[in-house]
Amino acid sequence: MIKSSVNKLLVEVSGLNVSFGPGDRASQVLYDVNFKLFENEILAIVGESGSGKSVTSKVLMGLLPEDNVQIVADKAMVLNKDVLKMNNSEWSRFRGSEVSMIFQEPMSSLNPTISCGSQVAEILQIHTNLNLQERKKQVLELFGKVKLPQPDVTYLKFPHEISGGQMQRVMIAMAIACKPKILIADEPTTALDVTVQKEIILLLKSLQKEYGMSIIFISHDLSLVQAVADRIAVMYKGRIVETATAEELFNNPKDNYTKALIAARPETNRRLIRLPTIKNFMEGTSEVAIESTQERTQRHKKLYDADAILSVQHVIKDYQLKKKIFQPQQTYRAVDDVSFNLFSGESLGLVGESGCGKSTLGNMILGLTPITAGSILFNGMDISRISKTELRKLRKKIQIIFQDPFASLNPRIKVGDAILEPMQWHGIGNSRRERIEMVQQLLERVGLTADHYNRYPHEFSGGQRQRIGIARAVALQPDLIVCDESVSALDISVQAQVLNLLNEFKENLGLSYLFISHDLAVVKYFCDRVIVMNKGKIEEQNESDELYANPQQEYTKKLIDAIPQ
Repeated sequence: MIKSSVNKLLVEVSGLNVSFGPGDRASQVLYDVNFKLFENEILAIVGESGSGKSVTSKVLMGLLPEDNVQIVADKAMVLNKDVLKMNNSEWSRFRGSEVSMIFQEPMSSLNPTISCGSQVAEILQIHTNLNLQERKKQVLELFGKVKLPQPDVTYLKFPHEISGGQMQRVMIAMAIACKPKILIADEPTTALDVTVQKEIILLLKSLQKEYGMSIIFISHDLSLVQAVADRIAVMYKGRIVETATAEELFNNPKDNYTKALIAARPETNRRLIRLPTIKNFMEGTSEVAIESTQERTQRHKKLYDADAILSVQHVIKDYQLKKKIFQPQQTYRAVDDVSFNLFSGESLGLVGESGCGKSTLGNMILGLTPITAGSILFNGMDISRISKTELRKLRKKIQIIFQDPFASLNPRIKVGDAILEPMQWHGIGNSRRERIEMVQQLLERVGLTADHYNRYPHEFSGGQRQRIGIARAVALQPDLIVCDESVSALDISVQAQVLNLLNEFKENLGLSYLFISHDLAVVKYFCDRVIVMNKGKIEEQNESDELYANPQQEYTKKLIDAIPQ
């Protein structure tokens, strides 16, 4: 949709500058930001973490703290109101009714002590004159519009009793309750399953048409917004570097940073040996090397002629449900008769929607969750039957890279010591001095510096923390690393760097990976074979290129169709 003079202008921002901190020591985060939003339009603002996307949206919502922030603009008009001159009482009437927002993390945005229906009804109570019955009726209608199952049942449920996708739908219902003219969606699909992500995107688009809203869609994923946005504004280091229609931007990107964002996303139609990074493009050093089908076939023949390093045989995991009085014990089967092999030097993908059992399976392989039946053989040893002492000795051979690197690092321990501690416990290195040197070399190998040894986790970005998590896993010289959604919440460019690093360690150290993810484009690029799980069972498994080109099961086809192209 190309905007013309007929379209009404809803938002006009020009010369917006934002700094945090006192006076001369203030740190500037936005530089002369300019953009417009028209009636009945979806504008996407795209960029990496720290580019200024969310800060820009918070200016429009009046959500930046009054203390310690300096906001200067030539113009900051939202629905003919100067947002820099509005007071608290004006904002309380404006937010929710005229401009509303969907936040990235629904679990942290919803009140865990209040039912989902009551939280949406509270918005109607503040902004409308509806009585209790009318509010409940309208909430149930909203839950129907956002396609929540059994709206009357969901009304009474608390946030922890519904899935992540359902929580996001509750947030959307809350945001559109008063039919706002502008909706700001801040990373509304990050860390959601690819199918749920597609459903949320389609839902927002249909609601935008029904209500005649304009939407500002904030994301770090260019390919995701391509299908939903009318225009896209690309942000880099606090500046908008390019704005164009979605079609123009992808067919003829002008700025090097935009080109880098497009190229850093794993492609599904060809296999790059290394993903290009932002740094490559900005320095003009990007080279495209492609692995041919013949090269891949030869590599796989050598790979699968060897013995399997991991053999999962008929594994079952049952959880006991809460026992009801005078009734037999009921169980829930999370993993149902799963069998597969993983070979030395292989990357094996494990995909499926939330609740399919993939993380449970990963935890059983790591020895973190006991199995109910079956066996897990690692280098011929049944690790599901060994003692705790033997399992502790085996830990160095099987490591994990977590989804949230910040939560997996102790905030009070320097990152160098966090890597060194397990090395000391497992007897790697002959002295503390030698171990410190090994850690410093490892930090440099993952793209950090030896000086980073003495810093704390909060002093690093998300991508840097994930590199520290990789360094900690590799430090124990393992044979197998389980990557549990280890790149799902990272920026596209950082994700490319991390995937390149994992591939480098596989080639140089012969590591094997069990790569658990819901992002099928990433799995296709990174993995040699892919296992698709659904409701605890293996739906399908095949060589990754073949599985994507010729899926056999309807469930697999549905997952592949949901990949943003």
